[in-house]
Amino acid sequence: MRIQTAAILIAATAFAMPASAVAADFPDIPEPMVFDMIRPLSAKRGELEVNALATTPLSGQPRVVEWAPEIEYAVADGFALEFELPFENARLTELKLGVQKTFGTMDNGRIAHGVQYLGIYDRHDDSASHAVLYMLGRRHSEKLSTMSMVGVGDVRVGQPESTAGLLVNHSTFYHLADDRIAGLELNYKSGRDGGVLAMPQYHGALARKVAFQAGAGLDKQRGARARPVAGLRVIREF
Repeated sequence: MRIQTAAILIAATAFAMPASAVAADFPDIPEPMVFDMIRPLSAKRGELEVNALATTPLSGQPRVVEWAPEIEYAVADGFALEFELPFENARLTELKLGVQKTFGTMDNGRIAHGVQYLGIYDRHDDSASHAVLYMLGRRHSEKLSTMSMVGVGDVRVGQPESTAGLLVNHSTFYHLADDRIAGLELNYKSGRDGGVLAMPQYHGALARKVAFQAGAGLDKQRGARARPVAGLRVIREF
């Protein structure tokens, strides 16, 4: 129970901390495509976003399309909520609720950090799990920025600690222009159903307040062969 208890205490303590004002010079750091954030860490009260991510393997069987529409809303500066509906083809597999809080900035406004909590209900086995991640982003220069997230996932109250696993996401972004970004996202999950994903990606604009993220990379799940995978996320801000 040590991992479960620690994760719950960290989340409760982090979200109970007094909110800090979002700095005017908050660093501009993109959001990863696959392991999505709940609005940027610089989110302002009243910001609303809807988006949907779809991913599918490009080889092997079965070629399932995993897709998930979601809505994100900043209820206060640096504090945002998310509700997501993950699907496999036409089957609704999970219900997901996310909460994200910004702690503030460091290094003269070049670093932003915060915490994210995810609560997931699996409809297949009628079970709930939790994840807590610490997030740290840095704008290294005009062109280069990174976002890192580290935490624990698959935390299940009353279940053995072996069900929980380490979650790591690190993304590096190169800013080609104001609305064009190239990036490389790396995801790692430990445990029996863990694996590694490397996803090169491109972020661009489709219209005013409408953007997309597209990528193709390699997914290696535990006990399975590495498979090429492609993904697309479409984003609408209000």
